[in-house]
Amino acid sequence: MNEVRISTPEGAEATISLFGAHLMSWKTADGKERLFLSQRSALDGSAAVRGGVPVIFPQFATRGDGLRHGFARTSTWRIVEQANDWAELALAQSDLPRNHFHAWPRAFELRLRVELKASALDIRYAVRNTGLQDFSWAGALHTYFAVTEFEQATLDGMPFSGALDDIRPATPQLRLDTGAGTLQLEQQGFSEWVVWNPGAEGAAASTDMDDGDYRRFVCIEPARVDKQVLAAGAEWTGLHTISLIP
Repeated sequence: MNEVRISTPEGAEATISLFGAHLMSWKTADGKERLFLSQRSALDGSAAVRGGVPVIFPQFATRGDGLRHGFARTSTWRIVEQANDWAELALAQSDLPRNHFHAWPRAFELRLRVELKASALDIRYAVRNTGLQDFSWAGALHTYFAVTEFEQATLDGMPFSGALDDIRPATPQLRLDTGAGTLQLEQQGFSEWVVWNPGAEGAAASTDMDDGDYRRFVCIEPARVDKQVLAAGAEWTGLHTISLIP
């Protein structure tokens, strides 16, 4: 996969694949990896990547008649701009392969800007309707957080147990104790938090993760689960900020 690497003087690092504008790795300045990435995930562009931060557009899961979680995560994006500690990628209708183009015959542009700080990460996700007709869309930043042990990690003080697939109304922030530090999660522009883990049975049934992988992550994602209308010429922007709490 073609990748973009960014870093800060303090030692924080991130790697973004052009396939899906997928954030594959994020290490804070202390050298710790904060994202989970399955060792069994295909990394050759043949399938969506399991782990990191998949970009969801234009539908969430199977809530629509298109591809599960949409096509943005399996399309090749373009680098718009980059510096040492940030990068911005874009995907437009004209970038889509033929099968995706016919499945989504609407003019759009997506922008994803990833900016690093020593102990924080900002992801800005923008959706623009560049056509002459309104369209409906849903989306998310499907973040896989690495945890030391799933059932010992906590979200706002509450421990996890068993398979999860929870949709919660958006709140300004959450706190995730990963076992290797506490992360503060903030969002703007999205309407929900989605908290997900497949549990033991779900992991065992998946071909792109090891049976015990469910113990190593929890997904907590800012999302717009249900499709909403974006007027012709309009733009929506969402922000996801993740900070390591000292």
